[in-house]
Amino acid sequence: MTELELAAVVSRNLRYYDQHAQEFFAGTRDHDVSQNIDALLACIRGQAPFKILDFGCGPGRDLHTFKSLGHVAVGLEGSACFAQMARDYSGCEVWQQDFLRLELPQAFFDGVFANASLFHLPVQALADVLRALHAAIKPNGVLFSSNPRGNNEEGWNGERYGAYHDIDAWRGFMTSAGFVELRHFYRPQGLPREQQPWLASVWRKRDRDPLSPEGGWSGAPRAAITPPLPDRQAP
Repeated sequence: MTELELAAVVSRNLRYYDQHAQEFFAGTRDHDVSQNIDALLACIRGQAPFKILDFGCGPGRDLHTFKSLGHVAVGLEGSACFAQMARDYSGCEVWQQDFLRLELPQAFFDGVFANASLFHLPVQALADVLRALHAAIKPNGVLFSSNPRGNNEEGWNGERYGAYHDIDAWRGFMTSAGFVELRHFYRPQGLPREQQPWLASVWRKRDRDPLSPEGGWSGAPRAAITPPLPDRQAP
């Protein structure tokens, strides 16, 4: 894609969420993602409270939870409607930013919580976003991600764009971006694998390889066509 085409993908996704913000919040506010939150917090080293970036925070459900647990939570959201809802609902600071033009402090966060947000990125843009998140995390900090899994295809599903990774492809993107895998699991828990559409994973930041002229970063090939698109921040 050209830069204009990438920007159009992001804009169309955000337009969908701006137009459906209230119904989305009502439909996801009571979803239990405590397993995901616990997976992130359990892997962060050091003494709480932790500084957490909720990347793609939506209307603020998980920001509210992090704050209630005593952590310093900051939201980042592309949708203007979601960003304001998240501020109102959580009482946390929320940065409205384009995922393709991130402006993040360096080595600032103990953890990044990317729950049902990174899969909206075209794969062409994924490496740059992961590098930006890597840079924003403290040494030995942690990133949690949850994405609807698939067979490495991407494309439109109605008004929303999604990319659907399997664990091998996702592992390739994350390790190339400078992360070491700690664990992965499928959601919702307690169901047969065919009824677990979500791939969750936890990663620790590592330094770039100083011997590699490119820092060791690389992408991975994709196919096209879309499976059904789950809601952001669903279990």
